[in-house]
Amino acid sequence: MVAGLDRRSLLAGLAASAFASGVRAETLPEIRVTKDPSCGCCEAWVEHVRAAGFPASVSEAPVNPLKVKLGVPRDLASCHTAQVAGYVLEGHVPADAIRRLLREQPKATGLAVPGMPVGSPGMEVEGSEPETYQVVLFGPGGRRVFATYRGAKAA
Repeated sequence: MVAGLDRRSLLAGLAASAFASGVRAETLPEIRVTKDPSCGCCEAWVEHVRAAGFPASVSEAPVNPLKVKLGVPRDLASCHTAQVAGYVLEGHVPADAIRRLLREQPKATGLAVPGMPVGSPGMEVEGSEPETYQVVLFGPGGRRVFATYRGAKAA
């Protein structure tokens, strides 16, 4: 006990202080990932989004039928497909781009990183320079470049 405070009182005081100053824990929605059972880079991407604070669940199943069902254009396809808060995430989309998507909430189907760019989250290759690649926002209204990255960092 410190100066008449027990642990519970101290924690309650800290929580009230944080709330009063506008600081609060961010609650991120779960990312549901569907991947091929043998894909290692998909597991590395899941670890990337988890490290960024997203809860993530993984299902192993054929991904091509899911891509069609969710409206992922064939030319934007990658190795895994995920869903978060009503959006589709195709491929190695950086966690920062996902946060921006959720913050801005554009009218779109989702984000895609076509192919498997070297250096994108989950595709890090020791000794190789990361590629510069685009994160594409896509949906019924068309598509546009949402962000450009080099590796896991915005370019």
